[in-house]
Amino acid sequence: MVRLCTRDKLAILSDAAKYDASCASSGTAKRNSRSSGGIGSTEGMGICHSYAPDGRCISLLKILLTNFCIYDCSYCINRSSSNVRRARFTVDEVVKLTVTFYKRNYIEGLFLSSGVIRSPDETMGELVEVARRLREEENFAGYIHLKAIPECSHGLLDAAGRYADRLSINIELPTDEGLKKLAPEKRPETIRLSMAALRSKIEEKSEPTLETRKRQRFATGGQSTQMIIGADATPDAGILQASARLYGSYRLRRVYYSAFSPIPDASSSLPLQKPPLMREHRLYQADWLMRFYGFAQGEILDGRPDGMLDLEIDPKLAWALRHRAIFPVDVNRADREALLRVPGLGAKVVTRILETRRYRRLRLEDLGRLCHSVAKVRPFIVAEGWSPGGLTDQPALREKIVSSSCEQLSLF
Repeated sequence: MVRLCTRDKLAILSDAAKYDASCASSGTAKRNSRSSGGIGSTEGMGICHSYAPDGRCISLLKILLTNFCIYDCSYCINRSSSNVRRARFTVDEVVKLTVTFYKRNYIEGLFLSSGVIRSPDETMGELVEVARRLREEENFAGYIHLKAIPECSHGLLDAAGRYADRLSINIELPTDEGLKKLAPEKRPETIRLSMAALRSKIEEKSEPTLETRKRQRFATGGQSTQMIIGADATPDAGILQASARLYGSYRLRRVYYSAFSPIPDASSSLPLQKPPLMREHRLYQADWLMRFYGFAQGEILDGRPDGMLDLEIDPKLAWALRHRAIFPVDVNRADREALLRVPGLGAKVVTRILETRRYRRLRLEDLGRLCHSVAKVRPFIVAEGWSPGGLTDQPALREKIVSSSCEQLSLF
């Protein structure tokens, strides 16, 4: 067996971690202009970006503890039968890497996941030990996100929550049938039980104790999950239905969608091509409509017999074009719920509209100063001195909007 240096392990295990979308990561270029690097540099193996609830961008060291795994999930590049280069960090190595990168101002936190080695409890025990040592021995105050192993003991989940800011347990696929077919060694009911146990623990710790009258610190960032799309035939309607159920049942902070990417020596049950990346983007937009815009899961795709989101236009605009009868909306009289349905009006813009119209009636020009593009809004609203007339009912409205969007994109 070839002995790998820490740098080689970092290259292998940071690359293996890129398939996990559960920390909203994205690649980035180095921000400083000096070729030798410098304070604040974000370039390097395993460094990615996540975003805090307040919008802050956080640089994370994103790695796997190991890409060895006892499971043979068809869709996973790190499955036991995969012919990939393997590596494994020790707890010492992960702690040292995290502290070193943090002191050099490369990162502000750690995202740590792992393949399952020997047993779920052994793997989860090492993940927890990394977090414990960072907190208790290194006094690390940065962000920690741990990927929890569903089959591990509740005691380990409890320990993980004491040290980590966020925990995530992957649901893997939208349906139980898909998981049983492509990952027969994993049990959907076990995953759900672990998510339920984590929800209960988070709620329990959020209540003040009788002794101290204070809330205990426990996974203050809540829990999230990841769902692979395009590995099975589940339509977007089924994916959104699964997400709505997850949000309702386990009070997740976020469901992440990861487009399936074909892997070497893939099973014949998997698709040969990856789904369009735009499909992943549209699912995130639809997810946003459910969480922040008051849309029920079923109405986002009503009128779409194939159960798939429109790839050409965003789901909010697609819904508005299918429900032209409720438009135009009067921006000077409509309530918040009605305004949130108008394409082009975001939640912050709606708040500003409601605040501004207390003092004066809004004109189209006023909306132009409040939102990014008034062109998308015009066909769907009535304002002081503005009415769209028959614009909303034009059969060619969709085509005009799509072509206009393409022209705007071509400018960049």
